[in-house]
Amino acid sequence: MEVPEMINAGELVLKRWEAEWAAEAAAAVRESLPELQPFLPWAVDGYGPVESGAYIRMSVDSWAAGTEFNYALFTTVGELVGSIGLMTRMGPGTLEIGYWMRTPYAGRGHMTAAVRVLARVALTLPGVRRVAIRYDVANRASAAVAAKAGFREVERTAREPEAPGETGILVTTERRA
Repeated sequence: MEVPEMINAGELVLKRWEAEWAAEAAAAVRESLPELQPFLPWAVDGYGPVESGAYIRMSVDSWAAGTEFNYALFTTVGELVGSIGLMTRMGPGTLEIGYWMRTPYAGRGHMTAAVRVLARVALTLPGVRRVAIRYDVANRASAAVAAKAGFREVERTAREPEAPGETGILVTTERRA
């Protein structure tokens, strides 16, 4: 799959993750732990450059394997504000978007803009018929981003909670080509 390594999203730029951003990414996660920990099992106390570097290495390997396409999310002046990616784990014809936002930049519409542009790009890729976002029903911020980006709820399923703020009800939303 020929996924672009950089995507312009107006006031934001999505760039394929690079190793030299590990320390800044770790700082972003640490300052955002109160918002991330309830819903992301990897967002733990002590998250640092080692963990961030491992994520970036995994991202590089997954990109090469064609299973995940993860981006650092920057403002046009170079501030790292979050991460967004496409994953193939839902099967052929579907790409799933996952994301997190650095707390000081939340609530400004940045993630909604990034999701809109990434979904638009994803739906132009060969064989991709739908783009999905999945989140726990308690994650109101992710629900708001999905709704504002034009995703519609298509399913609710029960699962074991993976993070402390989860209810175990997984909401699946989608946009179709």
